[in-house]
Amino acid sequence: MSHHPTTDDVEGGKSSPAAHHEGLADVRARISDAASEAGRPEDAVTLVTVTKTFDVEHIRPVIEAGQRVFGENRVQEAQAKWPMLKDEYPDIDLHLIGPLQTNKAKEAVALFDCIETVDRPKLARILAGEMEKQGRKLRLFVQVNTGEEPQKAGVLPENTDAFIAQCRDEFKLDIDGLMCIPPAGEEPSLHFALLKKIAERNGLAGLSMGMSGDFDIAVRFGATHVRVGSAIFGARSYQIA
Repeated sequence: MSHHPTTDDVEGGKSSPAAHHEGLADVRARISDAASEAGRPEDAVTLVTVTKTFDVEHIRPVIEAGQRVFGENRVQEAQAKWPMLKDEYPDIDLHLIGPLQTNKAKEAVALFDCIETVDRPKLARILAGEMEKQGRKLRLFVQVNTGEEPQKAGVLPENTDAFIAQCRDEFKLDIDGLMCIPPAGEEPSLHFALLKKIAERNGLAGLSMGMSGDFDIAVRFGATHVRVGSAIFGARSYQIA
């Protein structure tokens, strides 16, 4: 195959494993090019491969191609596939990139290595307690609702400094960085620049920003993590659980 995975490669919403290899190589090359243009080392950017709606048979070839950092949106879906894969590949680094309900915090702390969607005091408090209880120290990112969209999770930009301080001072949490999802149809660079500014003034190195449609731009704006799924796997079928 000499073309990138598209909906033409998709059967029942899932592209072929052969296309996944090519998609992964293409995304890595684009990250490398964008980093080079920005005068940043290629290894300054971590590719988080988003595997929501894709099952083990589609994920395994990407693992075998050397990818080790993955992202899932839902705890329940992740529990159905990742415990087995993490047993097989102990160096996998699994990120939760979707909203976390407090009643799923225990399961999330047990399974994930990084939670990118810390966005309210109650969740921060419960995560602190669960990590202590389970003896697991996860990396944590605060999700910022840079577009101030009412339907979207995340701390509002003007409240972010205070929330980061509360996480550190009250809950004794180490915050590794910030995450955002720019509004569809808006210029993403404005949101990436805002996130970077908030991170810098709070002494945070991590910036999880950029998805399949805009990760090249995010890398130029300093992203340390980009979350890419469809550019690797092809189109998703949302019919599956």
